[in-house]
Amino acid sequence: MSGGCKKLGMTTLVIDESSLRAVRAQVTEEALVVDLVDGRSVSVPLGWYPRLLQASAEEKRRLRLIGSGEGIHWDLLDEDISVEGIVAGRRSMESAESFRRWLNDRKQRGSAES
Repeated sequence: MSGGCKKLGMTTLVIDESSLRAVRAQVTEEALVVDLVDGRSVSVPLGWYPRLLQASAEEKRRLRLIGSGEGIHWDLLDEDISVEGIVAGRRSMESAESFRRWLNDRKQRGSAES
């Protein structure tokens, strides 16, 4: 037998929930960038959030922090994203069917406004 020790089981990431608050958020051409209260900046690809990917520059800009920075909301896109989800690396959980309906409604509204 060897004298070494092997660690078995899963490791657990412990996150201080008080740090899971945004002080600022912005959407670039390629990413959602969130500045956290603890000084970190977290960036995730827009491809994780199909509604943001489809949004115009103006729609991307019109965001607001909600819940004392616990989330981000876009009125024009009917989109909410939690800071906890971003930090945990969770992509949009919206179903393909829900996104398809949203996209169709969006196209209909666009042609009605023209």
